[in-house]
Amino acid sequence: MNHINGAVITGCGSGGIGHALSVELKRRGFHVISTLLSFEDPSHLEALDIEVVRCDVTSEEDVTALKRLVEKRLDGRLSILINNAGICYTMTATDTQVDEVEKMFRVNVFGPMRMVHHLHPLLVQAKGLVVNIGSVGGIVPYVYGASYNASKAALHHYGNTLRAELKPFGVRVVNIISGEVSTNVLRTDRSNQRKLPEESIYSVLAEDFQKHIYRTPKTITPEQYARGVVDQLLKPSPAAWVWYGAQTGIVRWCDMLLPRTFWDWLFYHMFNFEKLANAVRGVKGDV
Repeated sequence: MNHINGAVITGCGSGGIGHALSVELKRRGFHVISTLLSFEDPSHLEALDIEVVRCDVTSEEDVTALKRLVEKRLDGRLSILINNAGICYTMTATDTQVDEVEKMFRVNVFGPMRMVHHLHPLLVQAKGLVVNIGSVGGIVPYVYGASYNASKAALHHYGNTLRAELKPFGVRVVNIISGEVSTNVLRTDRSNQRKLPEESIYSVLAEDFQKHIYRTPKTITPEQYARGVVDQLLKPSPAAWVWYGAQTGIVRWCDMLLPRTFWDWLFYHMFNFEKLANAVRGVKGDV
């Protein structure tokens, strides 16, 4: 009996990683089921004959319905689940609004957990692959990203344990440690007009913070990312962690070889914290 090579990918909005991964796996012969939120335009996927399902990973009802559809469409077997849906929240740790963080964790952490909870029988049946789209932010302490970094670190460690627990069933789990990719995640954070509160202890850096939000990072395209990642995933024995994206090579080696406080020193200078330190000390200068 010929089995369908099926893939489910969450968070497949236009211009993002999920869309690019959907296109790449479709090109390689997979039956791809891509999820979108109810308000997102599906035309970029439907034009390529990729099946679209409306699914919010924070909704038990939506994910339950998705599981029923996948089970029927793919004959009870799922080769690849890619937990890609995610949102970003940029803010200093001390100015973080906890309700915003809870919203982010519901998508970035509890969403993948919900997907695995419902779809694992289909993955076990196929001896399939779970892929968690993580971030270098879950490894190194990128300034202004404390809560986002924490969400990705949680996802990484969830994936590590899941890998050990699913090994007896022949299901593999891969964490993708992503560098910056040119997607809509940062643009969405900008559209929320993110800025420091006036009463913030970092207020002297308000202009620097805005420059960070509106920066043009060194990135690769989603298409480049998807090709490289899928190449790794389709190997007979993919690595437990796959580092891919802009700057991931140097970040990986620095994190392995240098003291933990290297990152403190680096980000202190990258984010102009000397300006803040001078203001705290009452030193006159360019503050």
